[in-house]
Amino acid sequence: MYIFLKTIISALIIVAVSEIAKKYTWTAAIIVSLPLTSLLAFVWLYWDTKDYQKIIDLSYSTIVMTIPSIVFFIVLPILLKFKQNFIFSLIISIISTAIAYAIFMFIIKKFNLNF
Repeated sequence: MYIFLKTIISALIIVAVSEIAKKYTWTAAIIVSLPLTSLLAFVWLYWDTKDYQKIIDLSYSTIVMTIPSIVFFIVLPILLKFKQNFIFSLIISIISTAIAYAIFMFIIKKFNLNF
């Protein structure tokens, strides 16, 4: 039941944002730019473990892993501005982001960076 409740709450937020975006792009963008996924993850993690260190570690790791995720938000609008098909643009953006993550992880491991 608990996992079902977590899923419903998380899904409701996503649906609300997509509905808001139909009329109010900037409002939806503000909501989306908030770290809602991270916030939900922190709440659920704390609720499940009551472990502050896990929240701290996840928070720091999230900051670091935000860097390669920016690739998605650069590639997608560029492809769409060039009138590429939405699904194609989405797939290429995801692949580009995955490559950025792989390169980023390689660099972290190569230089033995610990966050």
